[in-house]
Amino acid sequence: MLALKRLVTILVMIFLVLALLVLLLPSVQTSFVGMAGSAESLYYTLLAVAVVLLSLHLLTENLDSTLLRREMAASDRKINELKARLYDNQLEQQRAAERPPVSPRTGVTTYPDQPLYPQSDPSLSNAPMQQPNTIIPPADDSSRPL
Repeated sequence: MLALKRLVTILVMIFLVLALLVLLLPSVQTSFVGMAGSAESLYYTLLAVAVVLLSLHLLTENLDSTLLRREMAASDRKINELKARLYDNQLEQQRAAERPPVSPRTGVTTYPDQPLYPQSDPSLSNAPMQQPNTIIPPADDSSRPL
C-alpha cells in the first residue's frame, strides 16, 4: 500500500510541474497545443488528467489512513488486553501478600502446665482414687487365660 501511495504522489507531482510549465511558459504551451490540436482540447485534457490523479490520490490517502486506523485499533486492543492481564496479576499478588502467612508446623509438642488427670471432682466417674499410689495386687494366676 505504501508503494502505491508513493507512486501516486510522484505522479501528482510530475503532473503539477508539467501543468505549471504548460500554463506559465508560452513556448511549452505552443508545443503542447500543437500536439493536442487546439488550446481548448489541451486544457480539457489537463483538467481530465488532474481530476483522475486527484481522485486517485484521495483514494490512496483515505485507504492508507483507514488501514493505519485499523492497525492502531488492533494495537490498542492488544495493549488493553496486556494491561488487563498485568492488573489481574498485580491484584492477585496483592491478595496473596495480604493473606496471613501460614505458620509451618514444626512437630514440637507442648504440654499444659496443669495436668488434666486425675481430676479432683469426686462426682466424675474417672475421679482419682482415695489413695492413688497404692499398688493393686495381681490377680490369681489360675484365672488368667493362656
